[in-house]
Amino acid sequence: MTESSPTPDEGQIVVEQRGALTLIGIDRPLKRNGFTQVMFEGLSRAFQSFEDDPGARVAVLHAFGDHFSAGLQLDQFTEIFREGRHLAPAALVDPFQLHRPFRTKPCVAAMQGVCFTIAVELMLAADIVIAASNCRFAQLEVKRGIMANHGATLRFVERAGWGNAMLYLLTGDEFDSGVAHRMGLVQEIVPVGRQLERAIEIAGRIAAQAPLAVSATLSSAQRRIQEGFPVAVAELGAIQKQLFASEDATEGVRSFADRRTAVFTGR
Repeated sequence: MTESSPTPDEGQIVVEQRGALTLIGIDRPLKRNGFTQVMFEGLSRAFQSFEDDPGARVAVLHAFGDHFSAGLQLDQFTEIFREGRHLAPAALVDPFQLHRPFRTKPCVAAMQGVCFTIAVELMLAADIVIAASNCRFAQLEVKRGIMANHGATLRFVERAGWGNAMLYLLTGDEFDSGVAHRMGLVQEIVPVGRQLERAIEIAGRIAAQAPLAVSATLSSAQRRIQEGFPVAVAELGAIQKQLFASEDATEGVRSFADRRTAVFTGR
């Protein structure tokens, strides 16, 4: 286990390795996990380490305490917003998946309690989301005279449709886990306290699959969103050809013939 900051008042990001899973924990519970600049740098470094580790296959983003995050400690970010800068350091993997370098491995998010502003945008940047039944979601930026500018205006529309997105982005109103699930923002709702366990279960199932195939699947889906349908379609055959030449594809075929569970190595 490693920590990004030794100062509790500033918060920290706690990273724990569990085999092929990298657990990335937001740790400032006394302040409802409100984000400081130190925490954002720590979060980016954690995702960069996850990306660089060949043995790490799936990340699980979670938070300590009763709440995922109440948002930003705004007084620390005034200059950043005035200058129109991105919150995450430019040289590191972007936790919001908006600017290169991008994460190329899957991330499962576990949400609970208060999930305001930046918490929603981090959730939308994940690939699969598990929500506790007590979640309170909100994009409150319009109530502060600003807008959500780290992915919500893009991904909320993409996931939930125009009307649903505008209802909450333009009012700043709260919505609960049930509404989030209905709109497709979260994939499962679980009892309070079960969200991390369930996220780890799903991450483990993903980690058991062929890493090259998982990465290619994620990349293809992302390309569809970022570059359009024709670009993504044009690359399908070449990607499948490359995958079929891998040792994992050979193992997959053999395991099918042998009626056993495949053991993948990422080669």
